[in-house]
Amino acid sequence: MFPLARSFLKFASIGSLVAFFAAGTPARADEAIQNLGPIGPHEPILATVGSMRVIAFFLPSNGRCNLQAVIWDGDDAEARTAMGIRVSLSPGQTASIDSVENKSVTLRCGDHAESLAALSTELQVASK
Repeated sequence: MFPLARSFLKFASIGSLVAFFAAGTPARADEAIQNLGPIGPHEPILATVGSMRVIAFFLPSNGRCNLQAVIWDGDDAEARTAMGIRVSLSPGQTASIDSVENKSVTLRCGDHAESLAALSTELQVASK
């Protein structure tokens, strides 16, 4: 009934998919994808801190962010250097992950333990 409207909607949806995937693709193949949040429960924060890679997520429980993170050397393709941490944070509370290069990322539990975000002073971001 409205062929122009259908064509426009199809074009708009394809365009939005292209934009979505382009935004999540690093500029170079050797650059890590970053997601610094804020994120909701079960979603990942992906960060590069100096030469380290970090994946972190949280589960809300009793008004707190139960944070879990895996950290490994970014040059370790098999992730043999991987280690995990678990921390329970109150809303507004933070936990920092530091690298040997004196770079760090600070993870903050959001209001009512509904989100987690990476706050950083020395975070190495993929797009420079």
